[in-house]
Parts: sequence; structure tokens; C-alpha cells
Amino acid sequence: MTALTLSTAGAPTLRADALVVGVAKGVKGPVLAPGAEAVDKAFGGKLAAVLATLGATGAEGELTKLPAASGLKAPVVVAVGLGPVPDKEDAYDAEALRRAAGTAARALHGSKKAGFALPAASVEDAAAVAEGALLGAYAFTAYQGGENKLAPKDAKSKDSGPKLPLAEVALLGAKPRDKAYKAAVERALALVEEINRARDLINTPPNDLYPESFAAVATAAGKEHGVKVQVLDEKALVKGGFGGILGVGQGAERGPRLVKLAYTHPKAEKTLALVGKGITYDSGGISLKPAGHNETMKCDMAGAAAVFAAVVTAARLGLKVNVTGWLALAENMPSGNATRPGDVLRMYSGKTVEVLNTDAEGRLVLADALTRASEEKPDAIVDVATLTGAMVLALGNRTFGVMANDDAFRTSIHEIAEEVGEPSWPMPLPADLRKGMDSPTADIANMGERMGGGLVAGLFLKEFVGEGIAWAHLDIAGPAFHEGAPYGYTPKGGTGSAVRTLVRLAERTAAGDLG
Repeated sequence: MTALTLSTAGAPTLRADALVVGVAKGVKGPVLAPGAEAVDKAFGGKLAAVLATLGATGAEGELTKLPAASGLKAPVVVAVGLGPVPDKEDAYDAEALRRAAGTAARALHGSKKAGFALPAASVEDAAAVAEGALLGAYAFTAYQGGENKLAPKDAKSKDSGPKLPLAEVALLGAKPRDKAYKAAVERALALVEEINRARDLINTPPNDLYPESFAAVATAAGKEHGVKVQVLDEKALVKGGFGGILGVGQGAERGPRLVKLAYTHPKAEKTLALVGKGITYDSGGISLKPAGHNETMKCDMAGAAAVFAAVVTAARLGLKVNVTGWLALAENMPSGNATRPGDVLRMYSGKTVEVLNTDAEGRLVLADALTRASEEKPDAIVDVATLTGAMVLALGNRTFGVMANDDAFRTSIHEIAEEVGEPSWPMPLPADLRKGMDSPTADIANMGERMGGGLVAGLFLKEFVGEGIAWAHLDIAGPAFHEGAPYGYTPKGGTGSAVRTLVRLAERTAAGDLG
């Protein structure tokens, strides 16, 4: 994990591999952002002009490297675009700062230390820069750089292994001795460490990450951070009647698990339950996915990873709220033991479900976990899942959908997500779509109308939420796994989508802001 410090040094005297400054897009060319003053002075006040000569405009995501001027200890200056100049000089959007810091950190992979002289005059700005830089510095290298056994023993490989992330981020321009700044940086470090742990889990290949091994990771983290962890194995699931989780996992050689993580605070007045879909590999089961849709299905446990990360973060931050996480873990595989289309499962709630499509498995494991979470009467439940391709068709690859049984709660979740920089959109649960899940054989079918499929899935989940409990469903199928080129602080592969939203929800619940 990249180290993070609040530097007491000024930009000219900082010994680092690079200095990062912000550049905004002005009407007449690039405009230096606050924080770059000392670096600009070293350039004789002409840094913006030099950048313009090199073609820089200040557009978001733009990055320009140039040799440092004499008088700077760092040999390189990295100018990163922030987008349009804000109406007020000091009012740079937090998300713009996150993305700029992330872009710079990605460009500095392989470096030991970089000073970030981006706007940090407020605690919020410093926190945004810290988050963005740490998120951007992420790299998943666990399976890279192995020994080449075919190479001569005395030969030196030209490939020295993967380029490691930026080792240290030094924030310049903040107030190192101010308690508020220190707290903001400590929060950012804890939050991003857990987001990056979630990213690692999502990126881990399914031959190494499966229900039992995921449960072991959760158990170890619980011991480290004071979170109580209970793991229900196959025998316990059978005894408890968790027909949804068992039905999905019965086709795999490696059995399913239901993991409960419980963080409690002695002064907590509210309890928040988080439920995560944890399909460690999704082949579609007997309803096998078509060619081209299997390669990234290790990411189908991203909801469980987000829940796991959020609970641990709440514990590390010592939030005054009880947070319980439920990880519904299974592999969805085809075999002679697998659930067939047409089978009927008896769920933990007692309801029966006719399985019309075994590739609509996420809602089955979530249904059991939602019922179990409801038994503990939390003040609110939020489930997170890479649930439907329909939501990706509706909202694209960067935005997750928010559904709920309470309009005010849905609005709160949406506002929180936007606040922390996670694009989301409120979606309805039209009552007329429920009829499509009527079954002549069971209480409900796991499929309904094709059109509005993401909303149908939400309506199915709603059936398993306890009476009187506020509930929201986040369908993160789009943003959970990024297959394109990295951008901002978003890497290729697992993103850790929804963790920031869940943590901020826990913080606001602890503060009493959600009623």
C-alpha cells in the first residue's frame, strides 16, 4: 500500500521523484491551480506559458511532464488537468481533485515518492487529493513477475517484473499539525486500504478465490480489526434451510458459505445491515453464459467485496453505528448436481421459488441473506450486487442503479453516492412488473418480463425484506469491473464500486443525519 504523509516541506525543498501541480482549462489557455505557486516561481512565473507551449490545455485527465526548473529538488514536474476553471478560485470540485490526483499517481508508477501540490487549502480538498492519489496508485501484481525457469541460471532477465505503484504520496500545502487535516488523511488511508483490498479480491482468479477462501480472508480481517465473524458452511446452511444459497452452489465442487461480519459500537443508536452478492465465479449454471461472457465472471462477487470493505472500514474508523455485513458466497457451476431450470427451491424465508434461469442466481443468494439480515431488525438494509446486464444497458458502465422500498431512503443513497464521487441513478420499482414473476408451481419465479429486467430483479429482492425495514438495492453491474483503459483513479479490473457510498452512509447514520 502506498504511504501517505502530510509534508511540512515546501515544494522547492521537497526531495522527491516528481512534483504534481494542477492546471485548469481557462478561456485563454491553461491556468495554474492553487498549490502551484512555489513551482511557478521556480519557472520565473512562466509555468502556465511553458505548459501551453507543450500543448497543455488543462482539460480533465490531461497530463504533461516536463523537466523541473533550477531551484526545485525534484527533477520532474507533472501537470495534471482539472477541467474548467471554477467560478470561485478555491472551489475546485472534490471529484475533479480525486481524478486529477489519481491520473498523476498512475503516471508515476515505479517512482518512490511524489509531492502533490494540488489545491489543499481546505480539509475537504486535502481529503479528496489523498483519496485520489491512493486510489490511482493501486496495481494488482500478485500474479506477475514469476521466475522464468527456462532462462539460463546465470542470465539476468530483461523483465524485472511488474512496475510497482508509487511508493509514497506527500501532500503539500495542507496543515500537517492541524487535527482536522490529520483525521481526514487517516480516514482516507483507512478507506482506500479497504477499497484496494476489495479490488484485490475482485481481481483474484476464481481458482484461488472461492467461498471458503473468501470466508477465510474475512475471518482474518475480523480478528485484526475487532469485527466478529461467523461462517455458515454447507452443513450449517442445510440445517438452517438456506435453500437459495444452497441451490446456487450445489453444482460446484467447492461449497457455498454465508458469512456474517458484525461491528458494534457501545454508543451506537442505529444498526445498518449490508448484504453482498458473492458469486466467486458465475458460469451461468445449466443456463450457461454464451461465449465471450465468461472471462470476467470472477468479478461477480464485487458486491460482497464492497460490503466486506465497508464493514472493516467502519470498524477502523470507530463509527458510532452498528454495521453488520452479510456475504452470500457461492460458485455457480454446471454439473450433474446443479440446479436445473424448472427446479423449485425452498428459501430461508419459507417461500418457494421456481428457477426459470440458473443465470439469475444472484437474487437467489441475496434473498436468503436479506431474510436472515431482516431477522435482526436493523434500522436499514442495503444490498449491493453485480446483478443484471439490464442495468448496464440502462445506465452504462460507470453508473449504478439505486432501488428502494422507501423514496426518501433511495434519495439519500443517491445523494450520498454523488457526494463521494460514485455516479448513481435512482430507479423505480414498478408494481406492474411483479406479475411477470407469478409461477403456476411456486410462490414466485426468479425471472419475469425481459424488458425492465433490472427492475424485475429489484422487485424479486423486495419480496424477501422484512416488514417495516427501510431497504435499498444497488445494482453495480456496470461500474464494478472496468475492462477499458484506466482513467482518473479507476484502474483496469476491479474498482471497489459502492464502498465509498456505504462508508459515507454509515458515517451519516452514526451522526443521526438519516433520521
